[in-house]
Amino acid sequence: MLFKELEMNPSLLRALKEAGYNKATPIQEEAMPHLLEKKDLLGCAQTGTGKTAAFALPILQNLMEEGPTEKTVIKALILAPTRELALQIGESFQTYAKYLPLKTQVIFGGVGQNPQTAALKRGVDILVATPGRLLDLIGQGFIKLNQVSYFVLDEADMMLDMGMLHDVRRIIRELPKKRQSMFFSATMPNEIEKLAGTILSNPVKVEVTPVSSAVETITQSVYPVAKADKLGLLIHLLKEDDMDRSLVFSRTKHGADKIVKKLLTAGFTAQAIHGNKSQGNRQRALANFKSKETSILVATDIAARGIDVPELSHVILYDLPEVPETYVHRIGRTGRAGLGGKAISFCDETETDLLRDIEKLIQRKVPVIKDQPFLLKEGSIVPAPQKKKPDAPRSNGNRNRAPQSKSGGQKVARGPRMQSKKNTQSK
Repeated sequence: MLFKELEMNPSLLRALKEAGYNKATPIQEEAMPHLLEKKDLLGCAQTGTGKTAAFALPILQNLMEEGPTEKTVIKALILAPTRELALQIGESFQTYAKYLPLKTQVIFGGVGQNPQTAALKRGVDILVATPGRLLDLIGQGFIKLNQVSYFVLDEADMMLDMGMLHDVRRIIRELPKKRQSMFFSATMPNEIEKLAGTILSNPVKVEVTPVSSAVETITQSVYPVAKADKLGLLIHLLKEDDMDRSLVFSRTKHGADKIVKKLLTAGFTAQAIHGNKSQGNRQRALANFKSKETSILVATDIAARGIDVPELSHVILYDLPEVPETYVHRIGRTGRAGLGGKAISFCDETETDLLRDIEKLIQRKVPVIKDQPFLLKEGSIVPAPQKKKPDAPRSNGNRNRAPQSKSGGQKVARGPRMQSKKNTQSK
């Protein structure tokens, strides 16, 4: 479906054309017609599938059709789990609304609130927020949500991982009963399904790009390597391969800083992005990476969700994730919007069970690269230690993942069925 085929505001279509948007992605094609009709929607889709435009464009179109209201009235609220994702969503709204008389504001913690509250006083139509700062400003009387007409909860499963669902429920109580609600999650554990049932009214369900098939355009490989040799292998690959920009995933914040220190010593331009960094530091690191001033960004999972870098050539999993679905989220930073990319994983002597779980999830064997100077010796495998998932506090309760939503719906859109996944015990 071409965007110009939709009966949308000419100024909105003009901005889309200038941004290079011509053909809708599957999630956009399935979701937008329903959202333009102001129906609630439950979407199962990963980052990188184009879901921001899938909900942003109908919101902008519907707001333009409704006409102007009081400048201090917040008409649309988008909740995101991380600062980086909130900023990315805000940038997308500003791109699409370039020629529209609508104002977008992003608010998040970790920075001073005065610039944010000043913008709120001037008037905001569309508010993109992280839950903590939003509740803080509601408590101070800077924000009222009683006239919100459009509500989006994005990356709901990540909010569960980060222990945010209590805050989300508090925010929902501030919203009017009559509104259009959109709920997006890459996976549907039981607690997320229950939350969706309390937010949505007779929703349309859209399921596209299930977690096991989101890797079709990405060339994957795994390097068996001793834990002590990982830094050597990383430097070797960065020197030997033609890597324009590389995103490296570390399991821990300390590990990310250690990797950056070694890369700088080896002559590379590298920066780290994780939860211990200030917001200004994180934004500078991401901006430098996007502008190619920095060629290597080392990140933990929480900080990296929301990183959207066009034409990112390589993702390197320095440490394998302990939750197999996280593997797909990580490598999905490359191969964005159907483009190709390369995902390289390191597998040390403690991580073979993690690799086996990943291959079971994606239903394929990841090609093993043995022609490399740091090949792990046979017989070096040891049982993987039981560890807590790092940098992401889990909420209480089991992460039972259901293959389909149980909340009521009026129409199931086309698209592949969600992959059923094994239960994962919260840690």
